[in-house]
Amino acid sequence: MKIIILNGSPRKHGSTANILHRMEDILKSKAADVTYYDLGEESIAPCRGCCACYKNGDCFIQDSADELSSALADADGIIIGSPTYASNISGVLKNFIDRGHFVIEQLLYGKYAVSLTTYENYGGGEASKILNRVISYSGGRMSGSLTVKIPFGGSNVLNLRIENKIQKTAERLYNDIAVGKRHVFQSIRHRIVFEIGIRPFVMRKGDDYAGVLNYWKTSGLIK
Repeated sequence: MKIIILNGSPRKHGSTANILHRMEDILKSKAADVTYYDLGEESIAPCRGCCACYKNGDCFIQDSADELSSALADADGIIIGSPTYASNISGVLKNFIDRGHFVIEQLLYGKYAVSLTTYENYGGGEASKILNRVISYSGGRMSGSLTVKIPFGGSNVLNLRIENKIQKTAERLYNDIAVGKRHVFQSIRHRIVFEIGIRPFVMRKGDDYAGVLNYWKTSGLIK
């Protein structure tokens, strides 16, 4: 069982990272193969909007984005965490999503996923909705979602209720992967989004989106 954890905070030792590391420890205690990435430490240039990746399957910018996308594509489960900035996910995480072949290419198709958003004052729920939508539209199966209110700098101040939620969410992800749990409602919703919104759009693009079609075939999304 291979699980990837992405810390979308620019702070390696902040509240988001602290919770993600706790989940990492729980999963490793169950013998899961867990790889943790601090996106703020990775070299990921902004997307230039050229759409060349849709045609060729790879981005012409040589940095960590495609490497991280490949790691996600090979994983069974994914945990993505972000602090809340202006009622949204962090710029660090958004930058990777822009470059990381998420929605159109269906990077997370069939992957079990957990989202985490932390916030201090307001907007945590909105940021969580945005992140969950990206995961869902990218084909992920949501095993859980955490939204945690923590004072800035309070990375070690977690009450028992939050600790229990962290434990249960990590265990749910592990168990979902282990038994291959079917999320029927999520699967139906994703199929509607894909068949009505994403697939017709890509098919109209023809050869300009050949890389996307090849990725779908490789992942088993289409034949």
